[in-house]
Amino acid sequence: MMRYGYWMPVFGGWLRNVPDEGMDASWDYAKRLTLDAERWGYDLTLIAELNLNDIKGIEQPALDAWSTAAALAAVTDRVEMMVAVRPNFHHPALFAKAAANIDRISGGRLSLNVVSSWWADEARQYGLQFDEHDDRYARTAEWLTVVDGLWTQTRFSFDGAYYRTDNAICAPKPTKRPTIYAGGESDKAKAMIARQCDAYVMHGDPVDAIAPKIADMAERRQAAGGAPMQFGMAAYAIVRDSEAEAKRELERITTVGELPAGYANFDQWLSGTQLERDLKLQEYAVSNRGLRPNLVGTPEQLKERIAAYEDAGLNLLLLQMSPQAEEMERFANQVMGTA
Repeated sequence: MMRYGYWMPVFGGWLRNVPDEGMDASWDYAKRLTLDAERWGYDLTLIAELNLNDIKGIEQPALDAWSTAAALAAVTDRVEMMVAVRPNFHHPALFAKAAANIDRISGGRLSLNVVSSWWADEARQYGLQFDEHDDRYARTAEWLTVVDGLWTQTRFSFDGAYYRTDNAICAPKPTKRPTIYAGGESDKAKAMIARQCDAYVMHGDPVDAIAPKIADMAERRQAAGGAPMQFGMAAYAIVRDSEAEAKRELERITTVGELPAGYANFDQWLSGTQLERDLKLQEYAVSNRGLRPNLVGTPEQLKERIAAYEDAGLNLLLLQMSPQAEEMERFANQVMGTA
């Protein structure tokens, strides 16, 4: 059965072509949206972690992921909080301690989206190590080993290339071991995820591109001896009463005149990842290849397309919409049937 998640608007929106989406990067908006999302029937929120604003331009505000997650843990009851974490920004032993506490505050609703960083300029600004592509996944593998060891063992010692612990204690531990989500399209990334994570999350793509990725990762997971994986995908959704209305909204959000501030990192982001296909400039209007799944149309069209993804083995949609509160309520009413 499909689960529905939404991206927390930590950047004040998701559209690089629309300066003001009526959803400011503030605690007040994040809190109200999440309480409403629980009421509307959403299962999960993905809270992205970047210290610089990748959508509206680096001078614009961006909410901190982990302090936002801790605050939301205290005021919500049901929604799963899938919080992004980048190993080069967090020492694993200290992170394990803090995340376990947030999980306890939430009553066991914390999960991780482990991201091997792509933004070199951000790391340099903050004086942090930025690894080359393969080294990122080697670091992430060690980082996960330390976090998992502290969450599952009374004392944990580790001596690796990147991290070291000596009889370290993490108490209290999480209510249960948080689900580990991760994405990546290189062979090294997929191998690490199949061994050490619970769920594989993908950028948006059509069903015929997603289905073989799911089959490949399921096979890798079986070979690694783990429990069956969950599979999630990012998508941008536009639901309207007619297809013509939906297409007009799509045209509005993808029309690019002079490049806005949010496009400043386009070349760096493109060169810093190993995407399987070239990104078109128009697609960059919406992050994470969110337009490729084509969740744009009438409620009936979206239900049919979502069912096709479900048949391919996808069980989590990570949705972006704008303006978020209004569009999420509409989607829950007309597509999910829960609001």
